[in-house]
Amino acid sequence: MAAAHAIRSRASGGKITILSEEPDPPYFRLLIPFLVSGKKRPRDMAMTRSGPYTGTAIHVQTNARVVSYDPGGPCVTLANGTRYGCQKVLFATGSRPHVPPEIQGTDAEGVFALRTLADARHMAARVEQTNHAVMLGGGLLNLKAAFALLERGVKVTLVVYSPKVLSQLMGPDDAGLIRHALERAGLVILTGTAATAIVSDGTGVTGVCLDNGSELACQMVCIGKGVRPNVEFLEGSGVRVADGIVADRYTGVSLPNTFAAGDVAVTFEPVSGAPIMTALWTNAVEMGRCAGLNMAGIKTAYTGTFGILNATQVADQPFVAMGVVHTAGGEYEIHRHGRANTYRKVVFDADGRHLVGAVFVGDIRNAALYRCIICEKMDVARFKGQIIDHTLHYVHLLR
Repeated sequence: MAAAHAIRSRASGGKITILSEEPDPPYFRLLIPFLVSGKKRPRDMAMTRSGPYTGTAIHVQTNARVVSYDPGGPCVTLANGTRYGCQKVLFATGSRPHVPPEIQGTDAEGVFALRTLADARHMAARVEQTNHAVMLGGGLLNLKAAFALLERGVKVTLVVYSPKVLSQLMGPDDAGLIRHALERAGLVILTGTAATAIVSDGTGVTGVCLDNGSELACQMVCIGKGVRPNVEFLEGSGVRVADGIVADRYTGVSLPNTFAAGDVAVTFEPVSGAPIMTALWTNAVEMGRCAGLNMAGIKTAYTGTFGILNATQVADQPFVAMGVVHTAGGEYEIHRHGRANTYRKVVFDADGRHLVGAVFVGDIRNAALYRCIICEKMDVARFKGQIIDHTLHYVHLLR
């Protein structure tokens, strides 16, 4: 959708078609936990005619799963046999939840991997017969789903194999305030353990077996164990795939007039330059807009994908994590500052002249400035003190 509207903003003519395998029109995926909590309805999440998505003459076809791409046409083929010819194509096929095969019984009624609006509908319906839900995995989406269930009066237990929650977004020393906020809000957290099997009967889920030998009685399980890119339809097409679709700095892929954006794309990390894939909405939108401009003939470089870039609120604690936050074993200059309800960490490279990462919990003022400094690889010598003291202002960058 971001790419389509970027194209339409620069080109009023030409036909733009979006093919989506989902039954629902495009929606803001970040909002689906609110359907579970009852705070929003599907129409409240619609992207069309909302915010930047107000362009016209963009045709969206739902229930349209693409099964192959033929560069000779070029054209794409749907599962029902329909073929669409095209001059340029964007692959934004996203990712799907990873359900660990070693966990037995994941096909039982009441097991969810919250990814789509349809998943959220089914999860909301299951709440009516759920007293206790178990969340497997401590990622952001699972935490948001957990709080949606808590708001519905469901007891929720979070089972995390790592010793800390949100271990992908912040280092082990940074997560203390977040865990305390989660527990204050009523979430039961079990760390250092994993599920081995899901138990069920004719009514669906009845429990979860853990590797420590215990069993948790429950009526719902939500799995948040990462995602896998949707690339199978490209087999034999000649599009270069290395886990995801490999894209250059202009979002182009290995065949002419083909582009990739979002969860499925392999781009680069702006600090290190290393290839990277992430399943973050903010990255996907920025990459999609960049791809749209390139498809419209306006050569535009993508600024790079942060491996970690997230701003949200967990329980009553807002937090931002960006860039390099896992610093163990690396050569970095690190400054930490913590109080009762706030915490911050800023990470500089070894010579201390470039900011490469930051974590803010509680007080997230001017986080966008820090992101800009990291992306632009600015020499921070003139205003390093303000970064450390968290008194940074736009004027410091202007000077």
